Amino acid sequence: MRHVVLIASAALTLAACSGPPPAAPTTPSAPVVATAPATYKSTFANNGADFAERLKKLSSDEFEGREPGTLGERLTTAYLKDQFERIGLKPGNNGSWFQSVPYVETTLQNTDLTLDVAVGGGNETFAYKTDMVVGNLSAKPEVTLKGSELVFVGYGVNAPEQNWNDYAGLDAKGKTVVVLVNDPGFGNDDAELFKGRAMTYYGRWTYKLEEAARQGAAAALIVHETEGAGYGWGVIENSWSGPQFDLPTSEDPAPRLDVAGWISKASAERLFGKAGLDFGALRKSADVRGFKPQPLGAKLSVTLRSTIKSGVSDNVVALLPGSGKPDEAIVYSAHWDHLGKDTTRSGDQIYNGAVDNATGVAGLVVIAEAFAKQNPPPQRSVMFVAVTLEESGLLGSRYYATHPPIPMEKTVANINMDALNLVPTSRNFAVMGFGQSELDTYLKDAAATQGRVIAAEETPEKGFFFRSDHFNFARKGVPALYAKGGVDLFEGGEAAGRAAFDDYGKNRYHQVGDEYRDGMPLDGATADLEVMYKVGSKLAGETSWPQWSADSEFKAARDASKK
Repeated sequence: MRHVVLIASAALTLAACSGPPPAAPTTPSAPVVATAPATYKSTFANNGADFAERLKKLSSDEFEGREPGTLGERLTTAYLKDQFERIGLKPGNNGSWFQSVPYVETTLQNTDLTLDVAVGGGNETFAYKTDMVVGNLSAKPEVTLKGSELVFVGYGVNAPEQNWNDYAGLDAKGKTVVVLVNDPGFGNDDAELFKGRAMTYYGRWTYKLEEAARQGAAAALIVHETEGAGYGWGVIENSWSGPQFDLPTSEDPAPRLDVAGWISKASAERLFGKAGLDFGALRKSADVRGFKPQPLGAKLSVTLRSTIKSGVSDNVVALLPGSGKPDEAIVYSAHWDHLGKDTTRSGDQIYNGAVDNATGVAGLVVIAEAFAKQNPPPQRSVMFVAVTLEESGLLGSRYYATHPPIPMEKTVANINMDALNLVPTSRNFAVMGFGQSELDTYLKDAAATQGRVIAAEETPEKGFFFRSDHFNFARKGVPALYAKGGVDLFEGGEAAGRAAFDDYGKNRYHQVGDEYRDGMPLDGATADLEVMYKVGSKLAGETSWPQWSADSEFKAARDASKK
């Protein structure tokens, strides 16, 4: 996803955007596929000793919170390169261990701005942060909109396969579109629309801004509603009020909006009311097929002044060549970056990111070592990619997916690890995007060897499937798996699991308290890693290709790549 701020001082930063905190996944609703033992202790990776060593190192103060473009990046990427090399892997990016990812940083300067709207014979003013948050996505030092017509376009979705087009009959060029967050199926609570309450990519705010730009709009305002977005207004305020990152236009030439952001629900109701319209009634009309865009009879004016900077950060790419089919690959991914340090804080200034995502990167190395020692070796190649700039909008994985050393059409699957749970082993495995692909079956079989079951995450309407690095592989048509242990623990049950999840989300997620501590329970994470290794090992040893489900929005991209 795009345009996510990287602010070390904000505890809630990015909850709207990148890897989410460990949500409380559902307890298993599917039939148990194996008899669960009283407890399960993974023997993977020397009972977790290797995992613990790497986790402790990566999340130490020495690495300064692993912020891109800092000493923390240089230490992190050098450490990972040395680890992969010691294991016996090969440089994975056409002879190099590194893949340089260019980025553009845009920082709004006139944060005292207002949106001025001529409406109903008068003028309404909307204040920055309080009523709305906007930014420039086109990397221009200054942009001005003067008298841009406002049009309500429902959910802002153009989905021919769903026979749905909220822009039908509208020439959006130069206009400001106002859109709802999430999907029509969510708004209407209709299982027959899109995927019902489970969010599709059409429901993500990133899609809505992309589609508005494709339609030629000058600006887009998304109406924030906590239930539909999955987070409160405070997250929007923190996430959009600092530097915004994207790939340069040379890497992503798609059209971009000059002005984009969010408006609070209360502000939307005020705006529509001044236009003589009922926001609630129009919102409901957008849930029904055949919705037509509604001009508000209002015009928006605003000027944004921003500083623009360019930079480069590295993905670390390691390869274990396949012994039989080296041109086909399984890709394991995990993001190494975190929030760095905040020198304005008193006391602890370092966002160590032990769970998010030193766990995933340490796990990446542990799984790589298991593959390097596997006998017989995998038939297909296995790629291990520690990506950068996840906290800044999934940019590292987006760049890799556009410049893959092994082509996407030859990439069999992606297995992503983001914020493994440092709790005792759970009976259940929570799958983000449950039902999207046949990879669920691979996971089910691997989890069964530990007496565990798989199930969907508890809140699919929050769109967690679109909020970590696997998503960029899915967009290219590669079946992608993002799963982690759930809350129903072998020791302590669901109550203990929920308490642990809630404690992390409240007290450590994107806070300086996300640190490694001796004695932390690591058996749950190492059990999860063992399952992820088994999934990839099976894929790497066979000739079949896992498929997307028939109703997946990513199936068409895979089908096209195979023609």
